[in-house]
Amino acid sequence: MAQVLGHKLSKISAKHYAELVFRSLLFLSAVFMYVTGWVRDPDQLFGDVRNIHPLLWVVWLVLIVEMILRFFPSSLESMGCQKQFPKNYMPRPDGPETVKLETGKSTLTTALAWFALNGVIGILYFIGIIDAGILLLISLAYSVCDMICILFFCPFQTWFQKNKCCTTCRIYNWDYAMMATPLVFVPTWYTWSLLACALALLIRWELAVRRHPEWFSEKTNCALSCSQCQEKLCTHKKQLRRFLKDNHQKFKHELKR
Repeated sequence: MAQVLGHKLSKISAKHYAELVFRSLLFLSAVFMYVTGWVRDPDQLFGDVRNIHPLLWVVWLVLIVEMILRFFPSSLESMGCQKQFPKNYMPRPDGPETVKLETGKSTLTTALAWFALNGVIGILYFIGIIDAGILLLISLAYSVCDMICILFFCPFQTWFQKNKCCTTCRIYNWDYAMMATPLVFVPTWYTWSLLACALALLIRWELAVRRHPEWFSEKTNCALSCSQCQEKLCTHKKQLRRFLKDNHQKFKHELKR
């Protein structure tokens, strides 16, 4: 069983770590191949199917398969993205039947911040400072950051959403749309196929939020409570923070000595 700091991981958490390693390897491979010069030509990067490098096929296939699977319930996925399915709704006996999610302002702020960041990236692309290869690398970097947000630290949770954990995250299923955002500036069949699937996933999620807000609130859905959690990621995050803090103190002590 996979372990972190001596404590066993759940199957879902172990899957997240495996995804982190796999996505990191994809990103590093793409960086290496960009540095060596093979992804600098946009026509070679996203053009004729016959000219696309095998690594790009791997990236495309992995993302498409992951997104398609996200449309269906899975016991190996986090409850954070599974709460959109009726089977994962456990009404609270003492809770209200309906609830209004009070996340509109924070969700809008998150979206605006994301558009602003990627707007700058788009400007850099159109004025020629970065090329299509860099856009792909940014997209792959986002995919790695997605796993870092789940496993270690999430700026959206800390600075914008203020949610308790990934399980109660209002924007959990925005991840693939966020990964694909840089590709919107390169309109080809390769990028648009990824964008179309990511947008379909996002629309599916947002429709569920609006039609059944009670599925997404811990006040009405027992499945989102700590007692029902199968991941225990918050425990691992606390362990990691404690580990880093203790070692930081030891390092400071050694410096003083």
